[in-house]
Amino acid sequence: AAIQNNELELYYQPQIDIETGAIRGLEALTRWRRSDGKFVEPSIFISVAEETGLIHSLGKWVLEESCRQAKIWQEKGIPPVRIAVNLSPRQFMSNDVVSVIRGALANSGLDAKYLEIEITESAVMQNYAKALETLLQFKALGGQVSLDDFGIGYSSFSRLKNLPIDQLKIDRSFVLDIVASKADAAVTHAMITMAHDMGIDVIAEGVESRQQIEILKQQDCDEFQGYFFSRPLPATDIGELLQRVSKGINTGSKAPV
Repeated sequence: AAIQNNELELYYQPQIDIETGAIRGLEALTRWRRSDGKFVEPSIFISVAEETGLIHSLGKWVLEESCRQAKIWQEKGIPPVRIAVNLSPRQFMSNDVVSVIRGALANSGLDAKYLEIEITESAVMQNYAKALETLLQFKALGGQVSLDDFGIGYSSFSRLKNLPIDQLKIDRSFVLDIVASKADAAVTHAMITMAHDMGIDVIAEGVESRQQIEILKQQDCDEFQGYFFSRPLPATDIGELLQRVSKGINTGSKAPV
């Protein structure tokens, strides 16, 4: 009903190059604004969609809309950035997920190299063989893959080396206390080092302070996202932000790294 009533919208959170401050990507995040103007918590409506099977139509809408919006920005002359779209475990393990992605790309005209699908480690581990097959099919289209919610056990890294992953996402729970906790800093450093050894880029999420950025910079983290640079913003605001960046206007639109 939310899709039919046009109550869903996508917000986008910038993903920033930790060295240059340039916007490298945007994570698409679904927001449900009810007819009374109030927002429904994503954790609530996404879990309900998972349980009821509506996650497939929701996921298809997100893919279609994010690809469409990315193409619109490009046609306005804005330099392309990648769009990261979260796939829920149920959506990722569905038999038609690659054809749905292919359809979203074809309908929008977006080049696959600008689409990144973001999946969780737990989704991959539900059926490793099938997950690997799906990822290889998506990579064959030319897309990028990001692994979210990553653990630090040996099993995680031993499986990871065989997956066609472009980017690893460090969960905000590790980033939160990275300044005060040597243990957390050691964990992030180990994750970054091991990922880089496998040719995988690393992005840290939940970054809220300059001190966190300084530590992540020292550890050679590639990108970050979080409130330090920007909250998730609606498409109109993101479009204006990208326009300012592309024109080189210094309006605070470049991350102070």
